[in-house]
Amino acid sequence: MMGGQTFRSRLLVGTGKYRDFAQTRDAVEASGAQIVTVAIRRTNIGQDPAQPSLLDVLDPHRYTLLPNTAGCYSAMEAVRTLRLARELLDGHDLVKLEVLGSPETLYPNMPETLKAAEVLVRDGFRVMVYCSDDPVQARMLEDIGCVAIMPLASLIGSGMGILNPWNLNLIIDAARVPVIVDAGVGTASDAAIAMELGCDGVLMNTAIAAAGDPVRMATAMRFGVEAGRHAFLAGRMPRRLYHASASSPLEGVIGR
Repeated sequence: MMGGQTFRSRLLVGTGKYRDFAQTRDAVEASGAQIVTVAIRRTNIGQDPAQPSLLDVLDPHRYTLLPNTAGCYSAMEAVRTLRLARELLDGHDLVKLEVLGSPETLYPNMPETLKAAEVLVRDGFRVMVYCSDDPVQARMLEDIGCVAIMPLASLIGSGMGILNPWNLNLIIDAARVPVIVDAGVGTASDAAIAMELGCDGVLMNTAIAAAGDPVRMATAMRFGVEAGRHAFLAGRMPRRLYHASASSPLEGVIGR
């Protein structure tokens, strides 16, 4: 359940950095994702009628588009961008907020993020928000009314995987809304680990688009997310340091 809607897939994917719109379409289909993020400042969804539109290859009736504020460095920029998205998409109100603090690291500017979240929630948007892995600020965003908290695993586009699982656990344990890892996933095992920790979903773009074979990687990510979720629900065996445990029963062993 996300902002009042139910989705089958726990994998969310971006639409940037692909070779062309055809490859974008093929990768999204292979991922099985239902929610697809769109950078309003970088991707044409009708702003320029003379140019090809992403909506020509991704049917908005089949996918839930998630306009995002990639490239925004202030609360004012982000709010203005999402108000434009709502106009372009006929009142669409489920959005992804990200306000960046540095063009080098793309790390979130949390004071500006909090400021923008307050305005957007007040304006009636259902806000999914990219944020640092600070459990205190994650709770502040939830208290403002954001419908999903999206802490980074590591820097956007880095492919470094989950660098601080302890902070993610703190956020997950305290959250009353979905927690979705956003940024830093590099391969399917990273996605599986995020889900094993108890995340509700994973959002990625570069890990798929920058792979040698984006369509095959999209398939791998789908399976990674599904496997991690099943493992979380199953409950892993306890870790036992320096204590071996036979994998088959010892009773009735031949010769005893």
